[in-house]
Amino acid sequence: MTQPIDTSIYAAVTEAIRSEAKRILSEGQVSAIVGYAVARRKGSAQPIVISDAADVSKLIFTPACVNNLSVYLTKAKKEIPKNGKIGIVVKGCDLKALVGLMGESQLKREDLFLIGVPCAGVLGSVLQPDTELTSDTIASKCRECGERLPQGCDFVPSVTLPATPEQEQIYAAEIARLEALTPAERWAYWKEQFSKCIKCYACRQVCPFCFCEQCLCDRNKPQMVETTPRPAGNFAWHVIRAMHLAGRCAGCAECERVCPMDIPLNLLNRKMAKELKELYDYEAGFEVNDKGPLASYDDKDDQSFIK
Repeated sequence: MTQPIDTSIYAAVTEAIRSEAKRILSEGQVSAIVGYAVARRKGSAQPIVISDAADVSKLIFTPACVNNLSVYLTKAKKEIPKNGKIGIVVKGCDLKALVGLMGESQLKREDLFLIGVPCAGVLGSVLQPDTELTSDTIASKCRECGERLPQGCDFVPSVTLPATPEQEQIYAAEIARLEALTPAERWAYWKEQFSKCIKCYACRQVCPFCFCEQCLCDRNKPQMVETTPRPAGNFAWHVIRAMHLAGRCAGCAECERVCPMDIPLNLLNRKMAKELKELYDYEAGFEVNDKGPLASYDDKDDQSFIK
């Protein structure tokens, strides 16, 4: 049964963001702010960067604000120290990405002014942005989110989050279904999914953790991964990327959202996160860590897999 989700706080959050943005820009605390603005399509939103206090009225927060804005900082990380502190609007899932990037020395906390937004959820499809947020239209990642109120930010609007209706946790249910299959059946499932890949690399471009100036998979001397969209190269690309994100992925699901072939990429990332939790009692979160479980060694690590 479809249940509506109360989004009445979003107007108050928008006003609070604008007020704080005007203050910190006027006082020179930041040189620019990365946030959300109204896009062309009715009801939709898009990222925006403002540097003038006169433009704060352009900032919004609605269920259509799906983008993880932290990717804009990794792509421009060399410019941040030159221009001064940057303000950025962050949802809880976005904040996890920023924390991970700080742990990997890609960003410095002192270079950022974090404007946290209380979030009751965002829409699952940007193709139909002008729709009501309900238990049916909410993004799959939001059904399993436990970080609706960002912690440790420089500013968070003082609003009370509404109670959200009970919803089926899609990723958890799908992981359980796949785990019940035989290895051969799981292989067939992912082989079919990856066969759809056209190697557009949209998943890489939208990911905050794909910050290398040259991706290993783009190199041709030597060539590590086949660049043409063929089964072997596709499988290698997605498995390597999943392992690369293990213990790092913030679960923002941007890779899955932008995939033009509807490959369930976040399902793979959530499966890897589940394995890391069970094996090492580790999960990406709000604590800055120098090294994740796959980049460190402990004498107590399970070595039973070594034959």
